[in-house]
Amino acid sequence: MANELIQTEFAEIMQKSYIDYAMSVIVARALPDVRDGLKPVQRRTLYDMYELGIRWDKPYRKSARIVGDTMGKYHPHGDSSIYGALVVLAQDFKMGQPLVDGHGNFGSIEGDGAAAMRYTEARLQKLTQEAFLSDLDKGVVEFVPNFDETEKEPSVLPARIPNLLVNGSEGIAVGMATSIPPHNLGEVIDATIALIRDHSLTNEDLMQYIKGPDFPTGGIVVNEKELAHIYATGTGKIRIRGKVEVEKVPRSDKKRIVITQIPYTMIGAGIGKFLNDVAALADSRIGSDISDISNQSSKEGIRIVLELRKGADEEYIKKLLYKKTRLEDTFGVNMLAVSDGRPETLSLHDILEAHIDFQFEIATKKYRSMLDRELEKKEIQEGLIRAVDVIDLIIEILRGSKDRAMAKDCLVTGNTEGIRFKTKKSKTEASRLRFTQAQATAILEMRLYKLIGLEIDALTAEYEDTLKKIDTYTDILNNYSSMANVIILQLEEYRDSYARERRTRICDEDEVVLEVKKAEAYPCVLLVDRFGYARTVDEAVYEKNKEAADEENRIIIHCMSDSRLCVFTDTGKVHVLKVEKVPHGKFRDKGTPIDNLCNYDSASETFLAIRDLEVVKNQKLIFVTKNGYIKMVEGTEFDVSKLTVAGTKLEENDRLLCVHEAHFQAGCVLVTKNSMVLRIQEDEIPLQKKNARGVIGIRLADGDEVSQVFFLEDGAQTEAEINGRNVSLNRLKVAARGGKGSKIRK
Repeated sequence: MANELIQTEFAEIMQKSYIDYAMSVIVARALPDVRDGLKPVQRRTLYDMYELGIRWDKPYRKSARIVGDTMGKYHPHGDSSIYGALVVLAQDFKMGQPLVDGHGNFGSIEGDGAAAMRYTEARLQKLTQEAFLSDLDKGVVEFVPNFDETEKEPSVLPARIPNLLVNGSEGIAVGMATSIPPHNLGEVIDATIALIRDHSLTNEDLMQYIKGPDFPTGGIVVNEKELAHIYATGTGKIRIRGKVEVEKVPRSDKKRIVITQIPYTMIGAGIGKFLNDVAALADSRIGSDISDISNQSSKEGIRIVLELRKGADEEYIKKLLYKKTRLEDTFGVNMLAVSDGRPETLSLHDILEAHIDFQFEIATKKYRSMLDRELEKKEIQEGLIRAVDVIDLIIEILRGSKDRAMAKDCLVTGNTEGIRFKTKKSKTEASRLRFTQAQATAILEMRLYKLIGLEIDALTAEYEDTLKKIDTYTDILNNYSSMANVIILQLEEYRDSYARERRTRICDEDEVVLEVKKAEAYPCVLLVDRFGYARTVDEAVYEKNKEAADEENRIIIHCMSDSRLCVFTDTGKVHVLKVEKVPHGKFRDKGTPIDNLCNYDSASETFLAIRDLEVVKNQKLIFVTKNGYIKMVEGTEFDVSKLTVAGTKLEENDRLLCVHEAHFQAGCVLVTKNSMVLRIQEDEIPLQKKNARGVIGIRLADGDEVSQVFFLEDGAQTEAEINGRNVSLNRLKVAARGGKGSKIRK
């Protein structure tokens, strides 16, 4: 058989393959179903627990057993994803209504991970068993083959509560993500009941029942006016704050701020980051009124205590916490879920309507199944009651038949051939019998004790009960109001049994406006070591450690805490650095690299000097480049609002070599790599703008460059080693700027 080549566009194959992959992730992994509010891994885990018999009233079972069974039967995507889902289903600080009852270490609100699955145990919650897994035997949902077609699993669980809203959901798919906040079970059920009774209700009407999200961690939602738009569109941002209380310290004039509820977004590592942020504020001048921080949280709840100094403004501290930390945060809402097999962004009304349609669908299947069972039971009961009236004839048929098939055929069709009767009358009566197949089977299997009078009365009473059930089920199936009442009654039972008080307060509050109190300036000393790490210390600390500080640090500047510093680099740039951004602490603190404190890039530039801008403004600065250019610039030119400005203009292959204050009297000496020396006077250096290149200070030969610059003072001898010789620079002759200079020979 010849090989057949099929030519196609590579782009088309890639597009189709990627779309198939994306839809698989979206529908089968990352997004919840609007009907039961569960992702596939959650659904499979709960169903597997139900199949294993790990019910709410049974002993706990090892999580490893649940994970292994789920992975082997339904979810072959690794044990970590299954155990992760199981852990979240058991965490009461993440779920509005936990669906799994966990026993052991299932993690904490502060970000501690759960213990390994071999240590923890779990079982279903009572609510899960009643509201998610009941009636599976009544064919209310479709069962589909598992991944290897050896088992059957439900395509969706028959959830009786709007779980997508109650527990919310978070997931990242391909090109889309879902983020639905949890809500209060009682409010959601009230809204569902209201919509069942009146389908004309709008989103605004439903919000009379559902005030807003109800996070397990409590907190305060402060943008109530925006909730209507969020619930109408399915997208938006919810601003949520932690709950803050002010307590008076016993036997003291001091106060403390106590945080008893945190934003939902702070769960986990967010608490640790919050404590670090508060500690940083306390170390800074704007939050110096915070004297101590302690996390006193326990199983009873969150309690983070901030001790304040005497006379502190607690309202200012609260605003500072809201503005500078995650104590006020945003929860991004994107109510995306799988509806009718495709991902859709749904409104509040859409979610409840989809849930109600699903309730009527499963209720119809349930009561249709129950009606069919009762009709089968009615058929058999009628046959048994009729059989009791002719029991002597039936016994005669059974005694006269050669086998079971002959007796059953007589009961169903009236065929008496081959059966021995005592009288012709009995044979004639037998030929008139017309039981159904099911009735005949029941008669043949009936035990003799059923002929007792009380048993016959019980059979009659059971038949009457069956007739009532048939009437009830028929009414439910044929009348919308009857089915609606059944669904509502069930919802009310769940509400009465499992609803709890709202934890999250909903209100409207203005955005926090923080007027940062300007800290009183104080004198300090900037220390920069040879590795470029900067820090500030108090002057007293510096004086106490002066000898060690002078020896270990490359730069030492006395300044004020509110000063601005100019960082000059060899690229000709000047970066402005605020002293308040430099970490202030103890003498032996490591500090922070300068490139982390300003726009200075240590990978492409090297800092040459750091000057206090307040001092620089009253000076002139000398700039010297490696290519021999020199100029003088007024210090006021660097007093700008920008964080980075040009200090001098450079040629493509040039670098700034030196920045120095213009306060020398005896001139400056330029020394080149080839040992050429030129001494010029200060008045030879022109005053130019910071964007100018400068003028030629020394004329260089090919391949030569300026390597050193010395500034001379009257009455002070300056010596330097040049080309292996000690040269007294003060004795050099003064020359004109722009000359080649003199050669220093060995």
